[in-house]
Amino acid sequence: MAGRHFDEWEVGDRIEHEIRRTVTETDNLFFTTMTHNPQPLHLDAEAAKESEFGQILVNGTYTFALMVGLSVGDTTLGTLVANLGYDKLVMPKPVFIGDTLHATSEVIGLRPSKSRPETGIVTFLHEAINQRDEVVCRCERSALLKKADQA
Repeated sequence: MAGRHFDEWEVGDRIEHEIRRTVTETDNLFFTTMTHNPQPLHLDAEAAKESEFGQILVNGTYTFALMVGLSVGDTTLGTLVANLGYDKLVMPKPVFIGDTLHATSEVIGLRPSKSRPETGIVTFLHEAINQRDEVVCRCERSALLKKADQA
């Protein structure tokens, strides 16, 4: 499904994104090393065993990126001009290798752009949820979208 234009959204619109992703050791390893993050909790199984988690902890920035990625096809694919910001990012529960995540999105704000009349700003509340129905990541995302009659 392609994303929606600015004028096709209403505050309160909510989407349960169909795509799910099981996080693998390879996902975590590649993302962590690709971003030069030396945190032993993400890379060192022995150090992670000694932590309060008792196992490898998935890199939080991977979790965040996956959450946003899971949402794109239903929200902004083909209609996005630019992402303007991500606010109030929290990770209330840890993510571990083998967890399966899905995402939800809700429109919490809409406003026409003052400087670009052919666009508007949609603010989404995104959440990533694991197989135990625990929210593992949440943020507000502001996106500048094209209007339908400007596409």
